[in-house]
Amino acid sequence: MASWFKTVAIIASTVPWAGGAASAAQCGHSGAGFESWKQQFAEEARGRVGAAGIAALMTTHYNPATISADRGQRSFHLSLDQFLAKRGGSVIASRGRSLKQSNAALFASIEQRYGVPPGPLLAIWGMETGFGAVRGNQHMLSAVATLAYDCRRSDYFTDQFYAALKLVDRGVFSAGTRGSMHGEVGQTQFLPKTVLEYGTGGSLETASGALTSTANFLKAHGWRAGAGYQPGEANFAAIQAWNAASVYQRAIALIGRQIDG
Repeated sequence: MASWFKTVAIIASTVPWAGGAASAAQCGHSGAGFESWKQQFAEEARGRVGAAGIAALMTTHYNPATISADRGQRSFHLSLDQFLAKRGGSVIASRGRSLKQSNAALFASIEQRYGVPPGPLLAIWGMETGFGAVRGNQHMLSAVATLAYDCRRSDYFTDQFYAALKLVDRGVFSAGTRGSMHGEVGQTQFLPKTVLEYGTGGSLETASGALTSTANFLKAHGWRAGAGYQPGEANFAAIQAWNAASVYQRAIALIGRQIDG
């Protein structure tokens, strides 16, 4: 799983929240204040989150592993060659070419609808979860709650936490949903707010649901059918919207080209 800070939901506003009210729940730098924060957050969330969401909120716990992962994203400081070697770029490209052939009808349908070719979708799928093999086994709500409580990026993940609770209310998530270190879920690792905005209705735990939603995300961020997606080309900006790390962006573009030929 790719446990890093994504930008996939920064510009979104599907889940409104009153910034002043949310900030009243006191953030912290260790787990000592988490239970107090959780009680404060629950009081602030009433009226904006339904009963199921509030009940799920109360099941969350402070997750030190999430904090450790959030502080330890060293691979994004590697060179492109080092990053590709560490992440198995050549294996992703080879497996991606095979999956492109064996799932030709699915990728043809996605490209017809969204204009996104198989290469970048397969590169993202392979990079994020090894084509669905490693999707994380963290308590998703606790991961997001921990980051909402943690002072480092509390505002950003408070927004994500409200989105996650809203998805619980809708029945998309449950109190026990599992995800990765930052709360990403599914085969291409969507954060909760991204699920709200770009999920197309299919399960993100299936290849077709995840890839269709990923293509929808890229199209919503300006992907143009037939345009290039290498650095400096029109569609590279959509890849940049997917993840903030420049080495990751370049890796996706390169692996995608190797798959698409």
